[in-house]
This record gives sequence, structure tokens and C-alpha cells, in this order.
Amino acid sequence: MATYDSVFDTLGLRDWCDGGTSSAPMSMSDLLNQGGAAPEVSLWDLPFPSLDALNSACAAIPQTRDLTLGLETGFLAIRDSLRVVLDPATQPLSWMLRNAISTMVETPWWIVIPVLLLITWAVTRSARLVGFVAVSIGFLAFIDHYVYAMQTLAIIFVCAFICVLFGVPIGIAMSRSDRLQRGTIPVLDMLQTLPPFVYLIPLIFLFSVTEPKLYGIAIILYAIVPVVRLTDLGIRLVDRDVIEAADAFGMTSRQKLFGVQIPLALPNIMAGVNQTIMMSLAMVVIASLVSAPGLGVLVLRGIRNLELGVGLVAGFGIVLLAILLDRVTKASLSRIDASQKHR
Repeated sequence: MATYDSVFDTLGLRDWCDGGTSSAPMSMSDLLNQGGAAPEVSLWDLPFPSLDALNSACAAIPQTRDLTLGLETGFLAIRDSLRVVLDPATQPLSWMLRNAISTMVETPWWIVIPVLLLITWAVTRSARLVGFVAVSIGFLAFIDHYVYAMQTLAIIFVCAFICVLFGVPIGIAMSRSDRLQRGTIPVLDMLQTLPPFVYLIPLIFLFSVTEPKLYGIAIILYAIVPVVRLTDLGIRLVDRDVIEAADAFGMTSRQKLFGVQIPLALPNIMAGVNQTIMMSLAMVVIASLVSAPGLGVLVLRGIRNLELGVGLVAGFGIVLLAILLDRVTKASLSRIDASQKHR
């Protein structure tokens, strides 16, 4: 006799619970229970009335496994339809990732490294930071991690670019509509709080493991949240007096947006870009579980094969890339702040 049998008997639901079920014992515990009185359950040991506990007393109530199985069956039923829509829409992402990785890896190092240093100088104007980037990449190349580091950087560049491409317009739209903001914030909260591994589960069912878009979509969904939130916040924080002055000059909405709001919100937007890049790097490591190339593969190899040195050195390389990207984006953010103050 199950713990909650008396509850269903008291409510008069026994016929409903036993409807369509066989009276034959189905398990050894059932057989044992038929042999004598069921042991009494003290209040201390009372199980929580979960689906499984209630199912043991009433077969009409589904088990937790039935719930997850139903979800899985429902997803598989619509998978082919989703593929028809998502496959062509996401194919450009696969091309971008594949070409970016190929370009970064197959171009000679004596071209790639100077180009990266020139980009660093262009956005930071800091000789010390350029030196730091040169030493960091030189160190990774010295320990034969250059190819893995370039693969990681290529994935981050592509995913961060797409995050900014879609995230900034979404943030601008949110700042202009309270209703859209109220509808979007729960979605952003969900994206931000879901464990990173969960992003990979539905994508594995939708795409082949060999397709770059599998991990690309997971990285973008995980990393797009900060740039959307901070774009919305930055534009909303623009001083109302400035907006009224722009209105007084007869500026149109488009002129206000591109001439006043975005320039003044740029520090916040760049802070969002910084966070997006950092989250992309974190997700690249996790995405190595589903064939994402880069330093994450070495970390995964260290865990699987218990190769302590391989995992620790690759992990140090990831930390080095994180520091490098963080310093470069923050230096560019400082330049933007300084230019805003001199206006």
C-alpha cells in the first residue's frame, strides 16, 4: 500500500485511479505488499507528494519520466519542420565560422600577428597593450598552441560580431518601446540563467555535430544578452534635457538616435560588447563538447585522458586570451569615454 492511497480513497478517486489498470501485481514490492500489511510511514519519513510518489498510489497520475518523455516526443515531432526553417536561415553562420577559422589558421603567422597588433593599436592607441598582445600570442605560439588560439579567436570574432549586429538593434528597439522591453526581459533572463550545457541539448537534435552552426548558435544565444541589456540601458540613461534640446532644434527621431542617443550611450554599449566577448570565450570552451575547435578541445582532452599538463596549459591559454580581449576592449572603452568628456 502506497503512502498516499488513503488520500485518494478519502477523495473518492479510487475508481479513477484504478481505471484501465490490471489488478495483477507488477513488481516484487507489490507482491511483498500483498503478503501482509504495509509498514507504517512516520510523519518524519513522509515523502513529498511528487509525481512519482502520487503515481505509486494512483496509476492515473503520470510519472516524472512520462513528462520528460512527452517533451522529448513533442520536440522530435516538430524537429523536421524546425529544420526546414532553421537550416537555410543558419547556414550563413556555418559558412562564416568555417571561413573565419580557415582564414585565421591558414594565413601565415607573420601576417596574422602583425594584423592583430595593428588592430590593437587602432582601437587602443597603447604601445604597452600592443606589446602585451605580442608577448601573449608569441607565448601561445612558442608552446605550439598558436593554431588552437587562432581557432578560438576566430569563433569569438564571428559570434561577437553577430551578437552586436543583432543585439544593438534589439536594445535600441527595447529602449523605444516599454511594451517590447517588458516582453523581451523575461526571454533575456531565461537566456542568462540557463546553464550553458542546456543550450546544446536541443541543438544536438536539430543539427549534425559536424556543422559549425551547432556551437555557433549556442554561443550567440549565451553571449548576446549583455549587449542587448546595456544598449537598452545606455539609451534610456541619456539625459532628458539633451533629448528636449534635440527636439527644440527640430531633429527627427532618426537624427536624434544616430546623432545624440547612440553617441552618448556608446560607453554602455561598449561595456556590453566587452561582456559579450567574455561570455563568448567562456562558451567556446563548453562548446568544445560538440566539436567546437580551439583551446577548449585541449581542456576537454585533458579531462577525458586525465592529462593534467595538457588541461592546465590550455586553461592558462584561455585565461591569457580572456585577459588580452578584456584589456583591449576596456582600453577602447576608455578612449570612447575620454572622447565623450572632451565634447
